[in-house]
Amino acid sequence: MVNDSTQGGREPTRIGERWRARYAVDPRTSRGRLIPEAPSPTRTEFQRDRDRIIHSTAFRRLAHKTQVFLYHEGDHFRSRLTHTIEVAQIARSLARALGLDEDLAEALALAHDLGHTPFGHTGEDALDDCMRSYGGFDHNAQALRIVTRLERRYAGFDGLNLTWETLEGLVKHNGPMLDKEGRPIGRYHERGIPGAILEYDARQRLDLSSFASGEAQVAAIADDIAYDAHDIDDGARSGLLDMRSLREVDFLAAILDDIHNKAPNLATPRLVHEILRRVITHFVEDVIEESRRRLAALAPRSADEIRAASATIAGFSAPIEAADRGIKQVLIRCVYRDPKVVRMRAEADGILRNLFARFFEAPALMPAEWGEDLDGADEARRARRVADYIAGMTDRYATAEYARLRG
Repeated sequence: MVNDSTQGGREPTRIGERWRARYAVDPRTSRGRLIPEAPSPTRTEFQRDRDRIIHSTAFRRLAHKTQVFLYHEGDHFRSRLTHTIEVAQIARSLARALGLDEDLAEALALAHDLGHTPFGHTGEDALDDCMRSYGGFDHNAQALRIVTRLERRYAGFDGLNLTWETLEGLVKHNGPMLDKEGRPIGRYHERGIPGAILEYDARQRLDLSSFASGEAQVAAIADDIAYDAHDIDDGARSGLLDMRSLREVDFLAAILDDIHNKAPNLATPRLVHEILRRVITHFVEDVIEESRRRLAALAPRSADEIRAASATIAGFSAPIEAADRGIKQVLIRCVYRDPKVVRMRAEADGILRNLFARFFEAPALMPAEWGEDLDGADEARRARRVADYIAGMTDRYATAEYARLRG
């Protein structure tokens, strides 16, 4: 149980064995699902969302989608799935410490990468370029398409029919998308809001000009923490990142000194693991402390007051935010721009562009359920269907399809 005085006021509510702050999202007062369903006698609405995400086809495919390194480069490098599990663990820890609903935070963490293409951000960039004349490609919008229409497992509806709160957090993973006058902001300022998001918003408004819930915010910052930690691990494991490079970041240099003082002459695998433990611990503890400070200043009495705030309630303090930037700069220089990684990215880019061109020209080359109903369809509809098909591929399936089409 968290001290009320540091949480902007708190009226604890017993949910099984858990306590939630009054600014947490309450599953009992959810805004509901697009298709109404009877409540579960054994699970909250957000537990049902989490379970549906885990059992989805898109979630299973994350096991064979690239994070940074191609999946076949080594058994111990992160995939989208292992990254997602790590994000979910951190999100639950943050949610519990801050009195938020852990199940909603976990559901959002588990769903946040469902819309990613094969071959990591390289695949997204390639597909976005191929789709530039047809509305572009955005992985957040694609995740929304997956959970609202592309998953076809249930008799009564397409998609997963998730709650409003989960859809809101999924779409606004990076914050508000519109200003108060309804104009696109941030990454959407130049190109506008993706069509898939606007289309769904017309059916069930997602309040695109407000922040998402506190649960969505901790899931988003958990993503940042997991990225920094596991890319250090994978970078060191691959040999692209050494201790000298890490020492360029004062925060990491202090961690290395502490490890050396307590356990000198550690073998590299143990040393790297000790670094990761401390990075995650420091970052998580900092987010908890900084978020409590922001909550105390805001004193929200409901989840909607967090949504209506002028800034996020979950975040890093200034020193840790600087450390986060420093780590990312080292990773960009030493890992993401390494010639080997750049070469693999170029190969992946070529595969996806070739697949898009072939399937766009001849939709019958796709499986029947994907190529049907496209005879006489306009180019935009055909392009979106091809993008949906390619985005759902795993790395190895995309590679196999490329080989098949080339004979």
